[in-house]
Amino acid sequence: MDDSDSDVGEPPPERTDVDEFPDQTDLDESVREAVERSRMGAPAVGEAVRDRFSADEVFQRIVAAADEEVTSTGRELFFSGIAAGFAISITFLLYASVSATTDNKIVGALLYPLGFIYIIIGGYQLYTENTLPPVALTLERIASLPALLRHWTIVLFGNFAGGAIGTVVLAWGGVFDPAAAEEALYLARQGAFEVGWWALFSKAVFAGLIVAGVVWVGFSSRDTISRIVVTYLAFLSIPVGGLFHSVVAFSEAWYLVLHGELAFLAGLTDFVLPVLLGNTIGGVALVTLVNYFQTSEDRLESARFEGIERRLTPREWLFGRLAGRSYVPMLDPSERSLSRDGDYRIMVPIANPRTESGLVDLACTLASAKEAATVHAVHVIQTPGRRPADPSHRQRQRIAGESARLMEPIRETASGYDVHFETSMVVTNRSFEEMFDAARRTESDLVLLGWDENRLWSDARAERPLEELTNQLPCDFLIVKDRGFDPSDVLLPTYGGPDSDLSAEVVGMLQSAVGSAVSLLHVVESDADVEAGQRFLETWALEHELTDAELLVEAGDVETVIEREAGKHSLLILGATERGLLSRLLTDSLHYEVVNDVDCSVLLAERPSERSLWERLFGR
Repeated sequence: MDDSDSDVGEPPPERTDVDEFPDQTDLDESVREAVERSRMGAPAVGEAVRDRFSADEVFQRIVAAADEEVTSTGRELFFSGIAAGFAISITFLLYASVSATTDNKIVGALLYPLGFIYIIIGGYQLYTENTLPPVALTLERIASLPALLRHWTIVLFGNFAGGAIGTVVLAWGGVFDPAAAEEALYLARQGAFEVGWWALFSKAVFAGLIVAGVVWVGFSSRDTISRIVVTYLAFLSIPVGGLFHSVVAFSEAWYLVLHGELAFLAGLTDFVLPVLLGNTIGGVALVTLVNYFQTSEDRLESARFEGIERRLTPREWLFGRLAGRSYVPMLDPSERSLSRDGDYRIMVPIANPRTESGLVDLACTLASAKEAATVHAVHVIQTPGRRPADPSHRQRQRIAGESARLMEPIRETASGYDVHFETSMVVTNRSFEEMFDAARRTESDLVLLGWDENRLWSDARAERPLEELTNQLPCDFLIVKDRGFDPSDVLLPTYGGPDSDLSAEVVGMLQSAVGSAVSLLHVVESDADVEAGQRFLETWALEHELTDAELLVEAGDVETVIEREAGKHSLLILGATERGLLSRLLTDSLHYEVVNDVDCSVLLAERPSERSLWERLFGR
């Protein structure tokens, strides 16, 4: 018989452990992956070669560390920078003391790297080290340029402050003996007086390349001994090669200032500045020209949140304050399946489903006036500060399940209307600022928000003051101050403009849905302007198909007239303030006063418009 015949009638082979538990292999792999990744999501060992990292893996480790650094508070960065700057005094102390004792510069140079080893191993913030990790985030548009400059500035001032403190101790604390003090002055004079501006700059470029290289190689190392050896050999090349480090240069310059041999301003401009510029350019060049471009396009595959491709927009990158992966939201996967059939879309951000069902009620009322409309309620779950870089599948399921439970009353409210209704969830630490991005992603036509004094629109605009100079709204916004919503009798003050156009559209939807009575109000400065105001209001009502509305033209103070007339109506609709940013920073807007002083509910309407920088600053 052949082999196949011999198996006939034999019992089936016993099941292996893997057969019995088909998920065991996946479980083992997930456990291994969890052990081999850091808290911030960076690989702890290489994937292709277990004891060696690829360029992409090194980059991911750098991004994870940089993410933790740039999202640190200013206090943390500054005091870490002070510690690093003070540690530089160790370098200056040892270099001068040993050189004076042995009368041999090479022996002194052998101890030069100890201060830097103290900094690198201790995890302190050193400016020249920061030319690589934060720049990596910025190049990937995960951190903005202002965030990078903030980080650099805080760390640099911390380094200089720490270096200044350490130098004062060396100069006036009796640490140096006379020979070492004289040697310290000699070393400081070499850089300050004997090397020209361009030579300082050129030497500092090489020093910046070396330091950035130390950071890269340090992240490719798996143990502390390797980092110490690499750091020691790299920083040894600075004194041996006659190169210059910016924080050391500042300490040396300050030492000369304390001894009356150098003017402080001259030391900064002629000595510290060229070294600082050289270190920065050298470090950034290494990141940009060598390390960054040797990685693949998939370098951030595991450094981002799963399924999220969000990067800063060009405007956010140039002018924003965002930094780190923590600003990237955790989205509900169902958002990808939302309807995209061209219907009029109203998005309603919901922070507390128990108290904000009225917003959904209003959204459904407005949607019912359209032939085909969709209401999309987004449950915004705000996290206090940073959240884990890679939430587990179980965590995601738990969050989604709890969100679905909390949103059930919202769904019940919407079920009473003949409109298409959808829900999704977003977890973010940016709160309602994330809604601008959500509106763009879902191609919303209108966003309906609840008013709150602590939210960004409490100054009667939907944008933060500084972001107002650079951003455009993604769609129409309607902000609701709810005092028992009653749309039966609506007052609409108007002065023309796109926001008044939106107000008129909202009034038209309310008329169609619930038959609201409408009064149009135009306030003029004096009785002599009443006739012209009447003509304007009649024309405006005709253009916006509100010819059945009551027309009110009154002379007087705008705020006083609006508040008086609002007392006769159940709902007030205002266009967002057209005042410029500078005037609103100095005084409260009229809209803010009116919203808080009237007794009825208020809708604040704002439509995207192309305003010049002058109009954004000073108003129309």
